[in-house]
Amino acid sequence: MSERIFNFSAGPATLPLPVLETAQKELLNFNGSGMSVMEMSHRSKDFESVIFACEQNIKDLYSVPDDYAVLFLQGGASLQFSQVPMNIAVDGKQANLLQTGSWTKKATKEIKKLTELHVAASTESENFMRIPTESEINMSADPSFLYMCSNNTIFGTQFKEFPTTGDVPLVADMSSDVFSRPLDISKFGIIFAGAQKNAGPAGVTVVIIKKALAELVKDSVPTMLQYKSQIENSSMYNTPPTLSIYFVKLVTDWLKDNGGLSAMEEINERKSQLLYKEIDSNEFFYCPVEEKSRSAMNVVFRVQGDKEDLEKKFVSEANAAGLSGLKGHRSVGGLRASIYNAMPEEGIHALIDFMQKFAKENG
Repeated sequence: MSERIFNFSAGPATLPLPVLETAQKELLNFNGSGMSVMEMSHRSKDFESVIFACEQNIKDLYSVPDDYAVLFLQGGASLQFSQVPMNIAVDGKQANLLQTGSWTKKATKEIKKLTELHVAASTESENFMRIPTESEINMSADPSFLYMCSNNTIFGTQFKEFPTTGDVPLVADMSSDVFSRPLDISKFGIIFAGAQKNAGPAGVTVVIIKKALAELVKDSVPTMLQYKSQIENSSMYNTPPTLSIYFVKLVTDWLKDNGGLSAMEEINERKSQLLYKEIDSNEFFYCPVEEKSRSAMNVVFRVQGDKEDLEKKFVSEANAAGLSGLKGHRSVGGLRASIYNAMPEEGIHALIDFMQKFAKENG
């Protein structure tokens, strides 16, 4: 295949073409070293220039306050389900959680193994088709932290505003919308994101943490799993995932070169509104998500009548047309277009053209 397709997969997901081209160019000889970045020592000056530049890019993009640390960890976002309570749960206090989809349900299972958990709000009774309002959030007395997932890839919902938690640390899994919009980092205790959806390839998890929270850890927590030890060793307590970090550095370079997160938010809003407009105006399709809860990253939709045979046909013919990854998650079915930062507007227009053609031929 000589041409690249439009990859709408939820993750691992499409990467910016300039990032891939830079990596291709530098693959055999990074920075005049005569070797690839994945071959060099993580203690070398060449790799240190990568990881520290990546850290600074993230600090610049989010205007990260000085009392926060940026870490590059392993184990994916799923390890954070355990690592967060291991590090910041406080004896005698409950963790609180907003139940908004499959990923918070998985986090629930792990958090409960380590501390008491109170579900402060849930939309499970509505099949997670909306985000809970702030007035629905009922936190327990003096919780150790409030856990949430900012964007739900499977159900296609996203928090547009974040709850006000006062002195209670807000912990957010941002794996699928990290770097998609500006944030006030000071409102959060911890942000974490598996890179493979919107920040780079699989293999590294970006964590932004208020340094004071890292001091809460008990000595009994394994050293590798302590945020404190990772901060003290600049994410290099052991050999970090060097290639993945290199790619995150290239992605954050690309974000800065293209106007930063405010510009990216504007582009993402435009892309998602184009697609939602087509879904809402085309009588062949519909979106089951409450309008004000709709994600700008993962657009879920169905054929009217939930006709699975037509949805399978849609996915098959879309693949043949160079539009990949449109099958909905296996747990919910339907269709899903993941339109992360790296998805160009041309991909949205190509999908809309295909949807119109498919509806005309099958309606």
